[in-house]
Amino acid sequence: MTTVSKKEARHFIAVTPRWVKVFLVPFINIIIAFIVSGIFLLSIGENPIDALGIMLQGAFGSSEGLGYTLYYTTNLIFTGLAVAVAFHCGLFNIGGEGQAYIGGLGVGLLALAFDGISWPWMMLISIIGSAVFGALWAFIPAYLQAKRGSHIVITTIMFNFIAASLMVYILVNLLIEPGQMSPETRSFDSVSMLPFVHNMLGAIGIHIDRSPLNISFIWALICCYLVWVLIWRSRWGYALRAVGKSHSASTYAGISNAQYIIIAMLISGALAGFVGVNEIIGVQHRLLLNFQAGFGFTGIAVALMGRNHPIGIFFTAILFGFLYQGGAELAFETQTITPEVVVLVQGLIVLFTGALENLFKPKIEAIFTRKVPTVILNAD
Repeated sequence: MTTVSKKEARHFIAVTPRWVKVFLVPFINIIIAFIVSGIFLLSIGENPIDALGIMLQGAFGSSEGLGYTLYYTTNLIFTGLAVAVAFHCGLFNIGGEGQAYIGGLGVGLLALAFDGISWPWMMLISIIGSAVFGALWAFIPAYLQAKRGSHIVITTIMFNFIAASLMVYILVNLLIEPGQMSPETRSFDSVSMLPFVHNMLGAIGIHIDRSPLNISFIWALICCYLVWVLIWRSRWGYALRAVGKSHSASTYAGISNAQYIIIAMLISGALAGFVGVNEIIGVQHRLLLNFQAGFGFTGIAVALMGRNHPIGIFFTAILFGFLYQGGAELAFETQTITPEVVVLVQGLIVLFTGALENLFKPKIEAIFTRKVPTVILNAD
């Protein structure tokens, strides 16, 4: 009989706290982006400290400014979550713009069909309609990726242009209100419109300034929670992430890659479609062209900066909402700073937190990395 002796071998592994990777590194990258932006503002003769003060005042210094900031945040949460869900399945959904557009079409058609019902029912119908229309618009690229091997980036970009052309045709030839030149539908009945937050608070004696912020912001927060539960607290989410990590490993585990690719894209399209709830029955109160206003593309940056996690997406959406509203105020208050300069600042933030994420990451993580002893049992 042979005997086996075990010896303990002490090794060390490098461990970096999670908060460094998730919070500190992105925060420092954002600060660097603002510093570079400040240098640019100095080059055109503007004081960056004063400019930042104007942006902060415009975005958070009044109830009106805060309302606009959270209104932009609402749309960015929807599109950021849409990108994140697809990303966890290994898919880069560039079609949020088109899916939001077609989701809004679904909201507009249902609002015209059921015009006059009370807003809670209209909101429920619109949530379902926007989800269905957005998901259906994502289905064909998903099917082509899952069954035919077509690249999801190419097909979703193409479907953005198809959605834009389809909306122009429908509004100009089918849904335009008779007797007007502008390609938009008639306005909806006031009882079907989502209540604005300033009206809701005013009803209980709290006065705030008017803004487009409406109750769909609450739905955006609920969607953050639902996505967290789906991705990290459900069997579907586990299988979805497994497909995103390795197709071969998920296939070996008995998971249908094609099935989960389609499921992920359907959920992604539905989330992007919720932009129509905020815009069509929440703010515009009619169906019109270009209401999505680029939120589908900005949602890509929001998801990547937020590390594809609902909490990160929420705070990144607030950051971009601040840039939208604060930048508009800055462009209004100064002559040399145009809206294009604000877009430059957004681009720098995306550059340093995305493309150049690893520029300072190794040095920052090295400061907080510690070697932790671990014991490995070796059999002799």
